[in-house]
This record gives sequence, structure tokens and C-alpha cells, in this order.
Amino acid sequence: MSDKATEIDAAADAKSRDAKAPIDWWGEIKGLLILVLAVLAFHTFIAKPFYIPSSSMMNTLLVGDRLIVSKFPYGYSWVSPSFRVLPPMKGRLFGSLPTRGDVVILNPPGDRKEDWIKRVIGLPGDIIEVREGQIILNGAPVPQESVAADPIPVDDNNPCTEQEFPGARQPGPDGRMLCYVNTVRETLPNGVSYDILDARRQRTDNVAPVVIPQDHVYLMGDNRDNSADSRVSLPEGLGGPVPIENIGGRAEFITFSLDGSETWNPLTWWPSLRDGRAWRSLHPQKAPVPATQEPQG
Repeated sequence: MSDKATEIDAAADAKSRDAKAPIDWWGEIKGLLILVLAVLAFHTFIAKPFYIPSSSMMNTLLVGDRLIVSKFPYGYSWVSPSFRVLPPMKGRLFGSLPTRGDVVILNPPGDRKEDWIKRVIGLPGDIIEVREGQIILNGAPVPQESVAADPIPVDDNNPCTEQEFPGARQPGPDGRMLCYVNTVRETLPNGVSYDILDARRQRTDNVAPVVIPQDHVYLMGDNRDNSADSRVSLPEGLGGPVPIENIGGRAEFITFSLDGSETWNPLTWWPSLRDGRAWRSLHPQKAPVPATQEPQG
């Protein structure tokens, strides 16, 4: 028999043995479990994606925005795991306080198994109140300035209803419907500034003074007239200052945003992308301010 024939026979035998070899089902399952655990660990300790389901943070965040939330800036607590597997408990591991103006995700008090997203306004020891829509922080009004912001396009995810924004829905120069909402630039004592929407007078425009307890923060939505936050009592809102262990992470940047016109048909996905929102940072702007403007607490 020639060497070539011997090689062909050997290859055929090897192929036959491979065909008859049993599938290592345990190895396959173990590999899949390792992959799942790695993803869960990343979501728990490093970062996770987040979807905006409500308008409470407009126009910083719109319904349909997808963003990345980092899990490590404030340490870890019972809300850190991707799934609510831990019971509510006090304290944080490697804990630190958020900075004024940070946009954070949180688990609302009352053991509601859901994530909300709001902005940090007050820190432990602060005295906070609201008068006619303006925040009074430690006795000093937080500066507000009306700004000429671009109107928000009306789409399936932002219908700009009369109930939410009275009189705001108007046709633009090209006939496309736009949402014209009064926009105000708010600047906190640490120099952090961001835009809020102020559409109408609401009961949440006036809130009696509250002393923020130790290890708690006071949270508000940027859509001030349509946000169930620390100004709103339980169970609709947060019921006042929120324990720091309920904070799950910090919002970092938007990855992409959908206008709500997408369907299961992949051909609709690209046209439904909103222009100009991908990779937008969610860290507020900061300008230098005199050190005396930041109260010591």
C-alpha cells in the first residue's frame, strides 16, 4: 500500500472517530454558565445598559434613550446585583456619596423591584425647600436662568401631550410637529449646571423645608412638572430623601435613542434612530465658582 493511501485511510479513521465521539453536554453547559456569570458579574460590578421608559428626565433624557450606567462610583449595596436577589439592607461596600448634579439610577423605597433615574440635588445635612419652582438650598436660592433651547421633535416616544406640556405642541417651520417647552438653566452651589423643563405651575413647585438625614440624598427629575421624585410622597414618588444604599449607579452616556417607530422588522430599526443623541455625555457641565458658595455640611 502506498504512503498516500495510508494517509487517506488514517484521515478516514480519524474522521470516523470524531463522528462517533459523544457530545460533552456538561462541558457545553458549563461554558454557557461561565459566560452568563461573567455577564452578570460585569453588570453587577462594572456597568450595565439602561432604558429610559418615562419622561421624568426630559430633556436630558428622552423616552427611548439607551444609556450606560456605571456601578462602581458609589460602591456596592443590596441594589447592585442585576437581579433583586438580596433583601433591603443598610450600608454600602466601598461606599461614597454622589456629587451634586449626578444623574443616578435607584431602587425607590418601598421595595419596589424597579429602577428609576433622577438627579442628585441635596446631600446629607442640607436643608432643602422649593418655592414657586425654585430650589432653596441651605437658605440660598439656586440660580435659574431662562435659556433658548431647541424645541424637542414630536414622535411616538415623545407625543408632547397637552396634559404634560400644555400648549407646547406646535408645527415647526417645515410643518413637522415640535414640542416647545420653557427651558431653564439651573446651577448648583458646586458650579454644576444643567437644563430643566418648567411647563406649568404644580403642587410640587412648593415644598416645605426638609433636613436631609445622614447617608441620604434628595433627588429630582429634570422634567420638574412631570417627575415623581423626592418632592412627592409615597407610593407615587420617593417620599423625601432616599437612602444612599438605594442608589445603584451613575448614568454615563447615551449609546443610542429610538423614536418609537421601530417594529420587529429590522428594516425599521435604522430609520427609527434619533439624530444627535448617540454618545452624548450625561455628566453635567461645571464652571468654577468661589469656594464660599459651596456650603460646608
